[in-house]
Amino acid sequence: MSDQPSEASRPPEKPEGADAPRPPEPPAASEAAGTPAANRPDPAAAQSAGASPAEAARSSAVGDPVPAQAAGDPRQRAQAARPAGPPGSPWQYGAGAPAAKNEGVTARIRPPEPPLIRPAVLWSVLATALLSALFLGDGLGVNLLIVAVPAALAAYFAARAAGRRLRPWTATWAVGGLALLAVPALREAGWPTFLAVVSAFALGSLALHGSRSWPGVLIGSLGLFDSVVPGIIWGVRGVRARADGSRARWGAALRTTVVALVLLVVFGTLFASADAAFAELLGSLMPDASVGEGPWRIFLFALGLAGALAAAHAAAAPVRWDGITVRPGKPRGRAEWALPLIVLNLLFAAFITLQLVVLLGGYDKVRDVTGLSHSEYARQGFWQLLWATLLTLLVIALALRWAPRGTTGDRTLVRAVLGPLCVLTLVVVASALRRMDLYVDEYGLTRLRISVAAMELWLGVVLVLILAAGVFGARFLPRAIAVSAAAGVLAFGLLSPDGLIAEQNVQRFEDRESTAIDIDYVEDLSADAVPALDRLPEPERSCALRIIQNDVLHADTPWYATSRGEARAKEILEKRPVKGDARDCYSAGRDGTRDGYEPDDDSYDPY
Repeated sequence: MSDQPSEASRPPEKPEGADAPRPPEPPAASEAAGTPAANRPDPAAAQSAGASPAEAARSSAVGDPVPAQAAGDPRQRAQAARPAGPPGSPWQYGAGAPAAKNEGVTARIRPPEPPLIRPAVLWSVLATALLSALFLGDGLGVNLLIVAVPAALAAYFAARAAGRRLRPWTATWAVGGLALLAVPALREAGWPTFLAVVSAFALGSLALHGSRSWPGVLIGSLGLFDSVVPGIIWGVRGVRARADGSRARWGAALRTTVVALVLLVVFGTLFASADAAFAELLGSLMPDASVGEGPWRIFLFALGLAGALAAAHAAAAPVRWDGITVRPGKPRGRAEWALPLIVLNLLFAAFITLQLVVLLGGYDKVRDVTGLSHSEYARQGFWQLLWATLLTLLVIALALRWAPRGTTGDRTLVRAVLGPLCVLTLVVVASALRRMDLYVDEYGLTRLRISVAAMELWLGVVLVLILAAGVFGARFLPRAIAVSAAAGVLAFGLLSPDGLIAEQNVQRFEDRESTAIDIDYVEDLSADAVPALDRLPEPERSCALRIIQNDVLHADTPWYATSRGEARAKEILEKRPVKGDARDCYSAGRDGTRDGYEPDDDSYDPY
């Protein structure tokens, strides 16, 4: 990477000696660059054309000719500033000079200005903005994927124009992000949809920046925000530069677009008036945009425009967040470092031994040993074990920071101490999940319970990855943990948590005649729960589905904002609508039992 400022930020200067005779280029230099001498750019020729000495030298090193810079032509100056990325990044530029040791963090991570924005990038950005204004105002569904496709194309075209190459990790992040956007198209529940959208944004940002270290992965997942303002400035400058030299083409494109729109409106209106089926088809396909929604649509247009420009700018000139480094801690002596961890291992081993005796003994063993009911025993320990898992991960991170690492014996000691701690913590994770199983068996499944159980399960996956890093090396660990988190969010959304909650509670109701279903809770679930709640007998079925039916059947949601879960629920409720009214539900166990409940009832628990 060249440390010289971009040519777009200063007028071209004629370097000294530009008119002097140019010595011939040695053949060896041409062979080393892998380009014939007749075809390779000449540094002196580039300087005489208006390029800076640094750009001319870089052009000679990488075989990228520097175009002649006409005075006052911003397009030529922007094209001359070709960024050089760090070796090994998932999107790779040509070879660049290593950063100086004494330069600051900002100079080390900030790239040069990207090349002038290409027409393909501009059209993709405009398509993203228009689709955002048309489709994103009515809810979330497949419209997110529709909007994401042109935004991804804008980033791809910008990366290609900047000379970046597609690498496997970049493809992994990009495919994962698009897969996460399928969750809103399939599930109606808002909370897994929110997690999926946030995770898709993080994976998209990682795909654009190509980070691999801990700071790079953590900051790079939010790095797209850093490109919003530079992306807008880059887009405005590119439009101005291209409009100055191609007014006739822009005018022709504008006239063509206007004529096409007029023809579509006129003939579409005639055909819709002539055939009711065609009119209904057009009405279902076209977005419902009223005049009163104008400000909201304009905001969505601006949001899509800024987001697509930020993605394209990050693809063309990514911030190298891997340049932010964290100094390792000062290594401690073996005894000072290992002794506290050995004591912690012994404590874990004693606790786990007792857990195995109690939990493997069955429900009766729990009551005999502790004097607590199943639910009391599970509730008493699950949260403590969850916090123990989190704190253990923190202890492992701090221990690695100060671990002795000078010799092979030191590294063996680290594995011998931290390896058993990870294994013992995995047993703690299993114990916590077993307690949650006892709790769910007693009271049923809720959103809180399934969420914390999924969190505990993912922490177990993180521990397995840490164990694998101790064997195969830790270079892959940051990206592997990010992949595991994204895969967990994707699986959580595709499994339909609201559907699982309804299925488990209905199954308990069918298996235990003395146990009522909590109508107050299940009636607040999303449309994803309808297939399971439809199996309930009357009047429980109608009581559980009354609110959901009111939301689904009276919702005028267009096709692009309708999830598969909502469409399936609507189909079921249209065939079998609910019966009775709200007054019938109070005799059907609305509040947790069929005949009502008392707050001091031992079978009732709000958690």
